[in-house]
Amino acid sequence: MDASAGDSHDFATEIHAFRQISEGRQTFRYATFGDEEFWGDVLGLHLAIAGAANGGVGPGVSPRTALAVGLKVDSEALPKRVQRALRAGALNLDDPAVTLDLLRLNAVVGVTGFFDDANRLRSVGIQCALCHSVVDDSFAPGIGQRRDGWANRDLNVGAIIGLAPRLEPVAQLLGVDVATVRAVLASWGPGKFDAELFLDGKAFRPDGRSAATLIPPAFGLAGVNLHTWTGWGSVTHWNAFVANLEMHGKGTFYDPRLDDATKFPIAAREGFGHITATEDQITPALGALHLYQLALAAPRPPRGSYNANAAARGKTLFNGKAECSTCHVPPIFTEPGYNMHTPEEIGIDSFQADRAPDGRYRTAPLKGLWTHTRGGFYHDGRFATLGDVIAHYDGTFGLGLSAGEKRDLAEYLKSL
Repeated sequence: MDASAGDSHDFATEIHAFRQISEGRQTFRYATFGDEEFWGDVLGLHLAIAGAANGGVGPGVSPRTALAVGLKVDSEALPKRVQRALRAGALNLDDPAVTLDLLRLNAVVGVTGFFDDANRLRSVGIQCALCHSVVDDSFAPGIGQRRDGWANRDLNVGAIIGLAPRLEPVAQLLGVDVATVRAVLASWGPGKFDAELFLDGKAFRPDGRSAATLIPPAFGLAGVNLHTWTGWGSVTHWNAFVANLEMHGKGTFYDPRLDDATKFPIAAREGFGHITATEDQITPALGALHLYQLALAAPRPPRGSYNANAAARGKTLFNGKAECSTCHVPPIFTEPGYNMHTPEEIGIDSFQADRAPDGRYRTAPLKGLWTHTRGGFYHDGRFATLGDVIAHYDGTFGLGLSAGEKRDLAEYLKSL
C-alpha cells in the first residue's frame, strides 16, 4: 500500500469517527427511543406538566418549579426574543404555559414534549441527558449552555416521576399501592435514582435509609472497564440496560443474570433479561452513543478552586504513603482491567453490592471529581466530604496520615 492509500484510509477512519460522535451527541441529547409511550401514554406525566389550564391535570409545572426540581434549560435553544424577555423579567416563570413553550423550543435538557395538531402537549419522553447533563448557568441559575456528561445532582427524579397521575402500573410491578410508590419516590431526594428497585423491589436499606444511589458522571470513561457503582457491565451494556429497563424505550436487551429469582425476583418474573421490540429504536444507536460518551473528557477544575502547592504534596501522598494509586491508577484513576472490590476490601457494608451480579463495588474514576461533590461521596453519599472519605481509608487501612497530609490529599483530589 502506498502512502497516499494509507492517508486515505486514515482520513476515512477519522471522518467515520467524527460522524459517529456527532450522531452519538444527538442520541445522548435528543433520542427518547420511543419511551414517550410509557412516560406520557401510560403514566400521563405530560398531563401533570401541562396542568388543568392547558388540557392536563392539577396545577401544572411552571418554569420556576421545573428549575427547583433540577431540570435545566438550554439557553442556546432559546430565540433572542425569549432571551430578552427572560433578562427583562417579562416571562411569567410561575405559568405552566411558559414551560410548554420551552418544551416546544426543545429547550428543556433531557425532556422532549410531543404536541398534537392543536399544539397541545400529548406526550413527553426523556433522554440520557436528563440525568447526565447540566448547564453552565451562564444565562441564569439552571439556564445556560449544555455540559454533557456531568451528573445532575440537582435533579429530583423521584419528585418528577411522583407527579405522574397514573402510577398504578409502577405499583402493580412492585406489588404495592400507589401511596407506597409515591412515598418511595419522595425518599430519593436530589441527585439520586434507584435503578435496582425495579429488579429486586428493595426500596430501603436495612437501616431504613433510601436504597437510591447517586447519579454518576458520564464523562472520563475512556479506558474504564466496568461501569456503574457496582460494575454491572461496560458503558454500552449499561446504556442498553437503562434505555430498555429504566427509560422504557423500545429495544432489545439480553442479560440472563436477571433470571436469578432470588436476587432479582421482579426482573426474573417479568423477563427483563430477555427484552425484544418489534421496532428496535435502541440497538442501532448504541455504537455511536458509546463513542460519544468515551469522547467526553473530564472537565478541568476552575482556576483557584484548590491549593496548588498542597495538591502537589497530595499527589506524592496519593502515589505513596496513602496508597490511593494502588487501585485508582493514573491516568484513568481506576484499575486497568477488572476494577472491582469486595465490600470487605473497602471497609463498607454489602447492601448495594448484593443488588448487583458480582457482589462487588467498582473503583470509581476520580477525574472531574470536583463536578459532583453535591450529595456526598461513594455510591450513596454516605461520606459528606472528601475529608470523610480520606478518614475512612486512613482508619480502614491504618495509613497513619496526619491532619495536614489529609488536607493535602483532599486538595489533590480536587485538582483532578
